[in-house]
Amino acid sequence: MKIAFLDRSTIGPSVRISKPSFPHDWVEYDNTSPKEVLEKLHGVQICITNKVPLSADVLKQLPDLKLICIAATGYDKVDIATCDEQGIVVSNVRGYAVNTVPEHAFALIFALRRSLVGYREDVINGEWQKSGKFCFFNHPIKDLSGSRLGIIGSGTLGKGTARIGEALGMDVVFAERKGATEVRVGYTAWQEVITTSDVISLHTPLTPETRGIISTPEFEAMPQKPILINTSRGGLVDEAALVQALDKQQIAATGFDVLTTEPPQEDNPLLSILERPNVIVTPHVAWASEEAMQALWDQLISHMESFQKGTPTNAVGRTGS
Repeated sequence: MKIAFLDRSTIGPSVRISKPSFPHDWVEYDNTSPKEVLEKLHGVQICITNKVPLSADVLKQLPDLKLICIAATGYDKVDIATCDEQGIVVSNVRGYAVNTVPEHAFALIFALRRSLVGYREDVINGEWQKSGKFCFFNHPIKDLSGSRLGIIGSGTLGKGTARIGEALGMDVVFAERKGATEVRVGYTAWQEVITTSDVISLHTPLTPETRGIISTPEFEAMPQKPILINTSRGGLVDEAALVQALDKQQIAATGFDVLTTEPPQEDNPLLSILERPNVIVTPHVAWASEEAMQALWDQLISHMESFQKGTPTNAVGRTGS
């Protein structure tokens, strides 16, 4: 089999890039533009991609392609319906970020709840030296213990975040779906989570139903002035409304690892407030601990091995049924 990895640069250099045990020809590219996909996948049976789009038009011109291994959980970059029509198996990776994403979420929470960014900048700028005191109080500092953590999304990562919150003595609640008429056992009504949480952390997929689930009406209904954390997907929060909420002090701070467009466009409203001490934006690296990336790659290779044996794993779409 011929195997092509379209965007090697999306996996960290520390990862040990092992290869499948069955006979194969391996080629990898640091990056691949959409116009290069057809040429690079000509005659290829197995494609590895993270963020390179595979459209219906391209897939229909690749009769040799049999397996697409996505080096991520999300598979929105691949036209799954066309893969089903063409008999192409699509396998994604799952469960590899069970520690790294919740830890990153809490790194943001700790930094913002205790105003670490502001105080660090003050020291760099000489404020401590000029104060003449052993300490000073330019920014608010609050404990997490006893505060309420509202989690939107109750999958593996949401539950992992909940465990950390519970260990810290937080009151952890999972939000029921926005607009739901009934509240399931183990969940708290959406509006109650919005109005009572001191920290809100997003861990839900981006779908037509969840796009923009946090916007102006939600910010206006946040008397607790919470910290808003998003390590899930860009697009869940209206970014322009978020900046307005910060300006109006409707929320205390925000930590984002994902943006609507990545890399961000120059007109992204969050780029205009990056210097604020209560704003932290990281470049979609919550998933990228060395341990998690290695687990991702090892799982991806196992999908190739399983496919070669005739038993595809983690397959999505009809080809996985």
